[in-house]
Amino acid sequence: MPAEPVSTSSPSAPPSAPVQRTGVLKAPGFAAFVLARLASVLAMQMQAVVVAWQVYDMTKDPMSLAYVGLAQFIPMLLLLVPAGDLIDRFDRKKILALSWVLEGCCSAMLWWLAMNPQHGVVWIYGVLVLFGCGRAFTGPALQSLLPQLVPREQLAQALATNSMLMRASTIGGPIVGGFLYKYGGPITYAVCFTCFALALLLLLRVPVLYADMKPPQVGQAGGFTQMWVRFGAGISFIRKHPIILGTISLDLFAVLLGGVVALLPIYAQDVLHVGPEGLGLLRSALGVGEIAMGIYLARKPFNQNVGMRMFLAVAIFGLANLVFSLSAFFWLSFVALMVAGAADMVSMYIRSALVQFSTPDAMRGRVNAVNMLFIGSSNELGEFRAGTSAAWVGAVPAAILGSVSTLAIVGLWMWRFPSLRRVERFEEAG
Repeated sequence: MPAEPVSTSSPSAPPSAPVQRTGVLKAPGFAAFVLARLASVLAMQMQAVVVAWQVYDMTKDPMSLAYVGLAQFIPMLLLLVPAGDLIDRFDRKKILALSWVLEGCCSAMLWWLAMNPQHGVVWIYGVLVLFGCGRAFTGPALQSLLPQLVPREQLAQALATNSMLMRASTIGGPIVGGFLYKYGGPITYAVCFTCFALALLLLLRVPVLYADMKPPQVGQAGGFTQMWVRFGAGISFIRKHPIILGTISLDLFAVLLGGVVALLPIYAQDVLHVGPEGLGLLRSALGVGEIAMGIYLARKPFNQNVGMRMFLAVAIFGLANLVFSLSAFFWLSFVALMVAGAADMVSMYIRSALVQFSTPDAMRGRVNAVNMLFIGSSNELGEFRAGTSAAWVGAVPAAILGSVSTLAIVGLWMWRFPSLRRVERFEEAG
């Protein structure tokens, strides 16, 4: 499921406003911004492959993979809401730059640890905690900065272009990381550090043209209390609207129970016997499916039976993961993960639209913050769940149990949220 969702709550042109197809290319900071983000996402994807492989190679313990996810989940969970508040009060470009500096320093520390393996995995977990702190600020800062780089009437095109390129990087990053690991972990971490440094240099060239679009600053007095009051209001609104609650909780539990990404190193080594290059290809398979379905949806969007289609997409996601869980053939595992990625893209397409249509403008920022918290942290918590289950019952039974649980969640949510199931068109969600 997606690790950095693109918010659609930023100011944009009215639906009737024409979009200039060549305007984004003329925005002076957009190209540098996209290249900077590409470099940072490539670094994160490469590093994710190498860390997972290295930790499992050192320990041969599935529980160690659970700690990899948990080490990044805890700081993201604790800091994501305060990070969003700080990003609304201070310079977003500087916050993003500082977060990339921290993440680059983490790559440098992993580089040093790879050259000195006698320190063990505990130090790697400590570095991943710091990396999770940086990621808590990176996501909200990236989403908030983009509307300040392009004219309002061109924002929709900029968001679409940015999203597609980021999806492409989720394919290339794991493949490159897997192949680089053949030459050793230190080399791969050095490349990750270089990518973060390049992202920082490119970011410095990005002019912030529309600073007046930044939300009003919050006063220092009572700021912390006000932050949690606003966050609580967003949660209360979600609880009272079953379409929103059902949509974002369905995604949370589908990823939490059915995700198999954390188990890929075990499958690559012990089930499929394909090595780190195969692990990189397996991690990229989800992205390949997402890109292919994203291109299809861009050409042929739909707006009928959206509630049932979302449940069907999540069910296909669970079935595809079940096929992967039972597969002992690399090609079948790769195709199953591609199908899971395509189904996840359909689900994400519907979920994003339903949340936006169900939320009034005055509440949209807070609801999107809660939604991002669910999506952004569920991957890491899901990795902890998968690793823990694999340590208890074995990787294959854990993957099968998770996939079956996803199918059970689909059936339970269809019964628990009938209004969500009956949504025919996006406009009916409002």
